[in-house]
Amino acid sequence: MRSFIAATVALLAVGAGYAGSPSAAVRAEQPAAAASRQLTVLSSNGFQAVMEDLAPRFEKATHQKLAVTYDLASTLRQHIENGQPFDLAILTPAAIDDLIKSGKVAAGSRTPLARAGLGLAVRAGARKPNITTNESFTRVLQDAKSIAYVKEGASGVAFAALVKRLGMTDAIERKTRLTATRDEVGDALRNGNAEFGVLPISEILPLTGVDLAGAFPTDLQTYIVMVAGVSAKTAQADAVRELIAFLTAPAALPVITKRGMERMSAASSPR
Repeated sequence: MRSFIAATVALLAVGAGYAGSPSAAVRAEQPAAAASRQLTVLSSNGFQAVMEDLAPRFEKATHQKLAVTYDLASTLRQHIENGQPFDLAILTPAAIDDLIKSGKVAAGSRTPLARAGLGLAVRAGARKPNITTNESFTRVLQDAKSIAYVKEGASGVAFAALVKRLGMTDAIERKTRLTATRDEVGDALRNGNAEFGVLPISEILPLTGVDLAGAFPTDLQTYIVMVAGVSAKTAQADAVRELIAFLTAPAALPVITKRGMERMSAASSPR
């Protein structure tokens, strides 16, 4: 009898709590519910510095948790093609377009975010060469003892194409140090295995023990573009759209600039 009375009192207390302010209870549950339904974001390394800065701000403003994975755009595209679940992908335009064609990314969701030019990196404290003109840049490449870049990365592919256009493929290949990641480029610079490194500026700035020697000359510059695409199967389309709006809002521009990137319009995004 005593246990029956205790149980009844407990039920009445719970009922009274909800009856007293049902709207307040719903509001109290919303942040927790949002946090439990975290968004899965697959982001190229090129946008990592920006995302690491903006993600906590988005979480604080919306109470929406993000689970972000960073890797090469080509690697993430392959993971998505193989069935890895996600809500938002931030990759290169070509990767997003391929995923739209295969039905993995929703058609019409392609949204340009930012772009980063290629830069030359050196070990921290090392002399920075003059690469402000086409002639001085080409001369630095010719005289370099060794150059490291990511073989499968968008920046590595772009640099190899530039070297070919300059007619320097044979000369550069002999002193190339191909790596799998941008961190390995940083390691090669720090331990003296490479004199120079080639990466997007947005990936050079966060590296410890590494300095940005300068951006490629304007006429020889190649931009690595970051584009967002929404999963065709996401169950949280509204939350994903809110995240995209946050990343493209004017308030995000100072972060984008600080991290070595620049805003771009939809019209200037390559197809």
